[in-house]
Amino acid sequence: MKTISSIRLTLFCLLLIVVLIFGLVVGRQVFLVGNEEPLPAPELTEFNTYVYDQPRQLAEFTLTDENGETVTRESLRGRWTFAFVGYTNCPDICPAAMANLRQTDKLLSKELPQPDYLLVSADPEHDTPEKLKAYTDFFGENFHGLTGDLDTLRELAKSLSAVFVHREVDGELLVDHSGHFALLNPDGELAAVIQPPHNPHNLAEAFERIYQWAKANRDRVSS
Repeated sequence: MKTISSIRLTLFCLLLIVVLIFGLVVGRQVFLVGNEEPLPAPELTEFNTYVYDQPRQLAEFTLTDENGETVTRESLRGRWTFAFVGYTNCPDICPAAMANLRQTDKLLSKELPQPDYLLVSADPEHDTPEKLKAYTDFFGENFHGLTGDLDTLRELAKSLSAVFVHREVDGELLVDHSGHFALLNPDGELAAVIQPPHNPHNLAEAFERIYQWAKANRDRVSS
């Protein structure tokens, strides 16, 4: 009987050890997954692009789009967006920038999420919703515009790492403004800044790399 009891005790101890080891292994995996460091932002200086390791939240705003509808920060959630600060009467920088975005849109792989393109007006006095619509519709159906209160637009531009300044020359209003693109992620946050000169092929490549990096980090969190 003592021998049988000893065997049972030994088996019980062995089983307990196996359970403990299994628990430690599982616990370690859970701990590592929960505390896994995110992948560093891709280095894209060759594309004049800076990617934030931690995306930056935009300023809260209430503005009007090209259809006369109210748009807030929450309205930008759910999709990628290239944002650009400019104005419809801009003689040179804005038409070239919008044309580059239109060409970029044509180059993007259909396997990627298709982004929106957003013109944030730096001249709301003249950029009415109707004028914005006529302007953005020329470039494509996924091109949109925002206008409204001047101070609100300044704050939004600032959170896009952009600025604009009004000045009058010979009685004519001129607007000096930043020339970069701000890439917003589907959380409506500033993910990257793309400085000029802008090349559509480079823009498409930069967007794909940023998207793949963001997707990889999301998958690491959810795995």
